[in-house]
Amino acid sequence: MCSPEPINCFPVLMNIISNTFLRLFNSSARIRVWSELFYRTKNPDIKSYIFYNCLSYLLILAAGLPPLFAVSSSEDYKVKSTSC
Repeated sequence: MCSPEPINCFPVLMNIISNTFLRLFNSSARIRVWSELFYRTKNPDIKSYIFYNCLSYLLILAAGLPPLFAVSSSEDYKVKSTSC
């Protein structure tokens, strides 16, 4: 039921235990557990949406970071601080 890798064994064990408790309490619901890292989508529109969102976030971050370093250097220059 469970592969020798512990990362795959824990979800299977939790699934067995939780479904056993559900059966003990006469519930018709079942819990399904899978060990995929990410939800895989078949829709290419969602993939492109996620890609462009991440790309725009990284571009904004890349545009905003260099001024922080420049301001830090200019402030050090103004107060004439040196590093040992």
